[in-house]
Amino acid sequence: MSLFDRFRKSLTKTRENVLGQFDRLFGNYDVINEDFLEELEEILILSDVGFETTEEVMAKLKESINLNRIDKPEYVRPLLEHILITLIDTPQEEHFDPDNPPKVILIIGVNGAGKTTSIGKLAHLLKQNGKKVILAAGDTFRAAAIEQLQVWADRAGVDIIKQEAGSDPASVIYDGIQAARARKADVLICDSAGRLHNKKNLMEELGKIVRIIKREYDEADIRTLLVLDSTTGQNAVNQAVLFKEYADMDGLILTKLDGSSKGGFVFNIKKELDIPVLFITLGEKLEDIAPFDGESFVRGIFEK
Repeated sequence: MSLFDRFRKSLTKTRENVLGQFDRLFGNYDVINEDFLEELEEILILSDVGFETTEEVMAKLKESINLNRIDKPEYVRPLLEHILITLIDTPQEEHFDPDNPPKVILIIGVNGAGKTTSIGKLAHLLKQNGKKVILAAGDTFRAAAIEQLQVWADRAGVDIIKQEAGSDPASVIYDGIQAARARKADVLICDSAGRLHNKKNLMEELGKIVRIIKREYDEADIRTLLVLDSTTGQNAVNQAVLFKEYADMDGLILTKLDGSSKGGFVFNIKKELDIPVLFITLGEKLEDIAPFDGESFVRGIFEK
C-alpha cells in the first residue's frame, strides 16, 4: 500500500466528517456570498482547525477568490486545498530522514498518548532501514512501563537498556548512552516519564536527561519528539503548548489518527507552535507508522 493510500485509510473518520460538511455546503450554494464564506469558516473551526488558523486560511482564500475572479463554490475546494497544503507542509530539511536519523531520539508525551507503541514502531522503521537501534526505558515511574517497552523491543528485535522500577530516569539514559557507544548503535531512543501532575518536577527531570545526553554523548545529534493522541483534537494542541513551555521540541508524532474525526487540529498545531509533524501511527502493528506528508494529509481529507 502506498503512503498516500495509508493516509487515506487512516483519515476515514476525518474525511467523512469534514468532507461531508463541505459537500453539503457546496451543494447548498450556487454563488459565493457572505453566507457561504461564513459557513465555510464555521466548518473549519468545528473541525478543530482553530480560530486564528481559520482566520488566516479564510483571509488567504478570499484574496485568492478575488484575484482569480471566482464566483462558483465548486472552484473554492481546490483553492482551499492549496492553502491548507501550503500551511502544513514543511521544508524538506525539517523532515526526519530514516536513512540518516539522529543519534539520540528523546520521546516525550503524556501517559496514554501512545508513547510506548510509537517507540516500538519507530525502532522497527529504523531497523528496516538498516539501522542498529537501542531503547532506553527512561519511564521508570509508571506501573508496567518498563515491561511494556520490553514487549515492543522484543517485537521490533532491538536491545533495551533498563533498571528497576522507580530508578532515576537519567541513570537509565546514562546506561543507554554507554551501551549505544559500546555496541556501536546507530540510534538510541529514550523513553521518558509521561505525567503532568507537577510541571516543575517534570521540567527538571527532562532537563536533567538532556544534560546527561549532551555531556555523555556530546557528538550525538539529539532530537526531542512529542507524541500526541490525535483523537483528543484540540486537547492535543493544548498539551503541545504545555510541553513547549519546558521542553525544546523538534517534531511531533501523531498517534491514533485513524480514530480521529477532527483532523483539523494538525493545522492548528503547525500554526501555534511551528513544529513539524514527522510521523503518524495508524494501528497496533509494527508497520503501522509512516512519515508525515502534508500534501497527502490534505488530499486524504478532501478527495473521495
